[in-house]
Amino acid sequence: MGHVPVALRLLRFLPLAAVLLLAIPSGYAQTVDLSGRYQCAQAKMRGKVIPCNAAPLILKNDGRFELRGWEGSYLVNGEWVELSDSLIKAKAKIEPGHKIVLRYYGKHGLVEMTYVRRVAELGKTALS
Repeated sequence: MGHVPVALRLLRFLPLAAVLLLAIPSGYAQTVDLSGRYQCAQAKMRGKVIPCNAAPLILKNDGRFELRGWEGSYLVNGEWVELSDSLIKAKAKIEPGHKIVLRYYGKHGLVEMTYVRRVAELGKTALS
């Protein structure tokens, strides 16, 4: 007899629990599909913007990336793309206009590489 009132009290909270489970997002990572080929649009070294002819940044559908022979996995986390392999980790900022900005310290100090995604190429129907 003591179990019935407790069960009835718990049943009152069942709809609230269901609403909370539906309202809480399952996770924030990898919510945006950024896969594609990103061409280097510009580089900034020592405060000077220079034209960029670096290798493209390729983000694959399976969560892997390629950049100048560096291969690893990537994870989209909010406004950041986290690139990593077994030894190195880097964060690049996602900016409006299909841009990814990678900042790192190189032999010339702070370097900022801006990669832009080619959304559609002439003669192709698929996104790059």
